[in-house]
Amino acid sequence: MKKLLVCLIFALTFCTACYRHDDTPTIKFASWGSQSEVAILKPLIEDFEQKNGVKVEFMHIPQNYFQKLHLLFASNMPPDVIFINNLYLPVYADFLEDLTPYADKEVFYKKSLDAMTYANNVLAVPRDVSNLVVYYNKDLFDKYGIAYPNKNWTFQDLLEKSLEFKKHNVFGISFETSNLFYLPYLMSEGGGILSDDLKTIIIDEPQSQKGLQFYADLRNKYNVAPKKSQSASATMAQMFLQKQIAMHLSGRWLVPKYREVADFNWDIINFPNGEKGSVVPMDASGWAVCKQSKQKDLALKFVQYLSSKESIEKLTQSGLITPARIDVANSEIFLKGKPQSSHVFLDVIETSKPTPVSIDYREISDKIDIKLEPLFEK
Repeated sequence: MKKLLVCLIFALTFCTACYRHDDTPTIKFASWGSQSEVAILKPLIEDFEQKNGVKVEFMHIPQNYFQKLHLLFASNMPPDVIFINNLYLPVYADFLEDLTPYADKEVFYKKSLDAMTYANNVLAVPRDVSNLVVYYNKDLFDKYGIAYPNKNWTFQDLLEKSLEFKKHNVFGISFETSNLFYLPYLMSEGGGILSDDLKTIIIDEPQSQKGLQFYADLRNKYNVAPKKSQSASATMAQMFLQKQIAMHLSGRWLVPKYREVADFNWDIINFPNGEKGSVVPMDASGWAVCKQSKQKDLALKFVQYLSSKESIEKLTQSGLITPARIDVANSEIFLKGKPQSSHVFLDVIETSKPTPVSIDYREISDKIDIKLEPLFEK
């Protein structure tokens, strides 16, 4: 009897807890991100909660982010605030609030706002810009007496330096088959995947083919970039750290890793110049507000908090991002430490180009990647 009474009390307490009404305003916030990134986000969320007397339900989705986000929308349970990038922005455009009034052109890089714009509406307040630079191993250049690349270098210079490294059994430049990494070769020749008006696939046009052929030749004709059989299971970053590659085309996201692991002197330089100059795709990530949110004012307040100078400074300190806020980007928080030439990430913004993206861009680009496999994998 005593045990039964205890069980009944427990059950009653449990049910009461289940039905207790909590008046604390709550919003749901979805984001991807590494554990180190989450470690920065959580204190920011807690600070916002304490200052505003609210609850932020953090939905961390580290893998298959957009597939899971799609399911949330399909189930009519979308988050109030969504971390999103420009490549997927058109897919969700109809479900997102116009945040143009919160996108100050004096505060954020114009191109970051352009990347977050669809159908003339800014649909997300940008956190960061993402472009590509060339990391290079200064010690290897010094060891073999090869001149460092400079901002005016060309495709031909890239090839010639790579051929010099080949003489010493070192690959000159990285090679990856994702369109992110071959797009700079196309764009710098005046080509690309989609036309700027998003109406035409331009991968087969002469300018695009010229850039593609040069890129493929680096691997197949000159063998100054590793073939799949030569890299095996190693990533380009791993090969760079192992001093098997002298130059690595990649983004800001590798800075924390290279700061921590690289046991050699390294720096960055802009992508080499093609016929149309040095042009790399510039993407952006930022925070959007769902139209279906029942807490829009609170969601907007949270986005403003996350995109504030103080919050962006904390997100920048790790070295992971190039901030979209001009004031933080031009501060010591971003510019100090390795790489010595961090300003190149900012210089490249001026010559970069937001990737032309349509609703079906992912499907188009995936098909093109498959189509190009025979060219890249000879």
